[in-house]
Amino acid sequence: MAPPFLSLILLFLIKIASSSAQGPPSPGYYPSSRIRSMGFDQGYRNLWGPQHQNEDQGGLSIWLDRSSGSGFKSVRQYSSGYFGAAIKVQSGYTAGVITSFYLSNGEEHPSDHDEIDIEFLGTTLDKPYVLQTNVWTKGSGDGNKLIGREHRFHLWFNPTHDFHNYAIVYNPSEIIFLVDDVPIRRYPRKTDATFPLRPMWVYGSIWDASSWATEDGKYKADYNYQPFIGRYKDFKLGPGSAASPSGTTGLSRQQYAAMDWVQSNYKVYDYCTDSKRDHSQTPEC
Repeated sequence: MAPPFLSLILLFLIKIASSSAQGPPSPGYYPSSRIRSMGFDQGYRNLWGPQHQNEDQGGLSIWLDRSSGSGFKSVRQYSSGYFGAAIKVQSGYTAGVITSFYLSNGEEHPSDHDEIDIEFLGTTLDKPYVLQTNVWTKGSGDGNKLIGREHRFHLWFNPTHDFHNYAIVYNPSEIIFLVDDVPIRRYPRKTDATFPLRPMWVYGSIWDASSWATEDGKYKADYNYQPFIGRYKDFKLGPGSAASPSGTTGLSRQQYAAMDWVQSNYKVYDYCTDSKRDHSQTPEC
């Protein structure tokens, strides 16, 4: 018979594994259900790589091979709202490849743009995908002003097995990133200098970012595994600029509990705790 303290440790480990296997606590509120789904051509158009893009029953597949990637863009700009899509990413070796869904005004403000990112950072065969969320403000990221505000996560499911819903809620007070309606990050407006305030378009793309995407560029895109395909459906573009059931800014207590669970169990990088960063450039930390 194992000593009592070993039995207690074993029970503790089993409890942790069981908790993780169950997924996050219920957020209690599902903002995606309040925004109707639309087909790709109801709100978006091809931006580049049309030969690497295929529409099917309102959904969209885009792919990267040696010759090109592909991207799309919303028809109109938005100052606030709920922006989401169900996405399924490529399985297998995808190092160096980024599949993204994001807001930006880079075409209108090329030298000082704003951007809000959801990015799947490709991976090697033995490691899980990294989901990166990021906020660029007034050109941070252009030229020599590389001031990203990255949080990176593993997920409590395999994003290559099925479609899952990914969304950005954006309003003048906050940015909230959601996965299957579970808030994974809230970025509040603390000062005008650290928050994007100008209208943006919504984009999606797949492209080769071998220089940095996978373990800071350690692993590159390998086109022996091409094509790399990103699949999107159930697009949502709506005026619902609040993520909480109260219809105001912030989150409910239940939503915060779900977000805390994700961040405690699956967050793998936070720019505010990176000792290599110059935090004078990120005063919100």
